[in-house]
Amino acid sequence: MKKTLIGPQLRQIRRRHGHSQAEMARQLGISPAYVNLLENNQRSLSVAVLLALSEHYGVDMRSLTQDSDHGRLADLRAATKDPAFSGEAPDLAELRAALDHAPQLVDRFLQLYQNHRTIVEQVKRMADSGSAEALLTVTPETAIHDFFRDHANHFDPLERTAEGLRVRIGGSSDDMYTLLKRQLRLEHAIQTEVVAHEQMQGALRFFDENAGRVQLSDALDHTNRIFQLAHILGLLEAAAPVNALMQESGLKTEAGLARLRVELTNYFAAALLMPYDRMLHRAKETGYDIDRIAASFGVSFEQVCQRLTTLQRDGARGVPFFFLRIDRAGNVTKRFNATPFTLAEQGGACPVWDIHGAFRAPGVIVPQFVELPEGGQFFTLSRTADRPVFDRQSLDRRLVVVVGCEIDHVDQIGYARPFNLKDPDLAAPIGINCHVCPRQACNQRAHQPLLKTLPIDARRRGGTRYES
Repeated sequence: MKKTLIGPQLRQIRRRHGHSQAEMARQLGISPAYVNLLENNQRSLSVAVLLALSEHYGVDMRSLTQDSDHGRLADLRAATKDPAFSGEAPDLAELRAALDHAPQLVDRFLQLYQNHRTIVEQVKRMADSGSAEALLTVTPETAIHDFFRDHANHFDPLERTAEGLRVRIGGSSDDMYTLLKRQLRLEHAIQTEVVAHEQMQGALRFFDENAGRVQLSDALDHTNRIFQLAHILGLLEAAAPVNALMQESGLKTEAGLARLRVELTNYFAAALLMPYDRMLHRAKETGYDIDRIAASFGVSFEQVCQRLTTLQRDGARGVPFFFLRIDRAGNVTKRFNATPFTLAEQGGACPVWDIHGAFRAPGVIVPQFVELPEGGQFFTLSRTADRPVFDRQSLDRRLVVVVGCEIDHVDQIGYARPFNLKDPDLAAPIGINCHVCPRQACNQRAHQPLLKTLPIDARRRGGTRYES
């Protein structure tokens, strides 16, 4: 059983109330020496002391005992390995010691590092757009991505609400379209219509709650019609937990809040169609075979990929994945992350990372091992995802979806079995973006890096014009 060490939190509680260790000891019914040992993480928290803290200091017991250090440790590891820092990175023991003994300092360091990342990205964006105002702007997409990542891409209130609704709906995944229409009709007086796309004014789904009607474009295939109905049920039945999470996010702009509502409701829809326990069990027993999981739940390849990133429930975690979706021009159209991998917000992904290779083989999964500049290695899978086709201009509007996990988890991934994991050249050396990639002698370099000056010798021609 894991010991509960709360030294820094206990010290903050005591100081916030202006108490000495002796006064706190009197309140808790223990000795001042024991308080001192607790504050220095030399004793673990007992149930009796936990109850006393709750009674005398009004402390929420869950806030003391929940394990939130896993994600912060991963963030701290990723930050200290950034090429912006020179020298050898701290080891795990040092990082854990920092979390145990200086949590506020760690929080401020991570906040400073996040500001550094934001400035680097905004400088790059400013150079692309020519707008100095962009330097001061954090996009809603970035704020939403960070909000999801702060929660390890998992929202238990939405999971529990979806599970309850799934039990009420009953039936099997085979009948889900009919069951969702029935639920909307009987409990919400909402009728479902499939309408010719020409009558939809460019929309794929339109919900008019006052008229009691949801219209779906006939350009949507069966799996996407199901997902859209699940989304509508999320708007109706998960409004309370969604609103609470929106308030917690701290987003202020109308556009940002609207975007967040869509993403949280999409999360609910995926949890409804792929219930957590069944999804995790199916993923593990198939070796995370995405096509087989999709067939089991009657959903799309892309929907499974995104759902895999959310399997991070305490006590029942799946492999932590990141998810990325890009178009032919390299623009990032969606990203979610439960790993230390740094995802580019905009276009310009590393050409050594063969994401675009999936466009050359539609429907074929392209596996690849990659290594980031700081040394982290990941296993990635790329495959095309088709968009709805409703006219000649929308033909072949494919996107590529990518999922990936740290190399430590590949023993659970069936797609990785054909590879020789002992091959020293297994992982392709990639960067997130040429602007921030410090790699030298990369024959795919397209830009001078912002954080490093590459050597140039007029007497020698290197792999690119940026170094020699």
